Amino acid sequence: MIHLKSLREIDAMRRAGAITGQALLAARRVIEPGVTTKQVDSEVRRAIRKAGATPAFLGYGGFPGNCCVSVNDEVIHGIPGRRVLRAGDIVSIDVGAVWDGYYGDAAATFPVGDVPEEAKRLIRVARECFYKGIAFAREGVHVSDISCAVQTHAERNGFSVVRVWSGHGVGSKLHEEPEVPNFGDPGHGPRLRRGMTFAVEPMINAGGCDVRTKSDGWTVVTLDGGWSAHFEHTILVTSDLPDLLTDWEGTA
Repeated sequence: MIHLKSLREIDAMRRAGAITGQALLAARRVIEPGVTTKQVDSEVRRAIRKAGATPAFLGYGGFPGNCCVSVNDEVIHGIPGRRVLRAGDIVSIDVGAVWDGYYGDAAATFPVGDVPEEAKRLIRVARECFYKGIAFAREGVHVSDISCAVQTHAERNGFSVVRVWSGHGVGSKLHEEPEVPNFGDPGHGPRLRRGMTFAVEPMINAGGCDVRTKSDGWTVVTLDGGWSAHFEHTILVTSDLPDLLTDWEGTA
């Protein structure tokens, strides 16, 4: 069942979202050649704790990090550790924070130093896919209208969308209904209503759409070794344009 949020719940989610966005921004600021993924994770933890919130991912289903740090062909759920970021890498940071029992969830992919032009284009298109999708995040529109817009833009640019992982509802749980796939035909799925909150999160691959999970049980990588980019915000459906609860770009 999809839960429509009350004004009190939206206020809590807005605070959780703001903290999430600021933690993602803190991660971006430390990304440079020579930094380890664990150092990025520590910066995210520091930012969330300083704001009086709790890292949403730490211990979630047994996940050992405060955030997900996924490099190059790693799509999502990368475990922070000793890996050193090198110039030319791209790194996807996925962050969640809990405030007063409510969640924020956001992600973005960043270049490490100077990266190839095709990597820059992949990152740019992943971000564009998000904004193409949420152009349909209005009251009365179907969830799959968002999905179709994401897929269409990715494929027009020669990329593919991951199909086995998707966006999702966010609220008093990190994962709620509805599921928000990044592919599909328009006109299907639940109709959007004011008060719905969910994460739209395109996962865009430079190669094929197929992925696998590594032996650590968490890290999802592309099957063909192509690089992947990830962009996500938690949004609130309104009577007009959607409200980005985790917006960090306006404060960058």
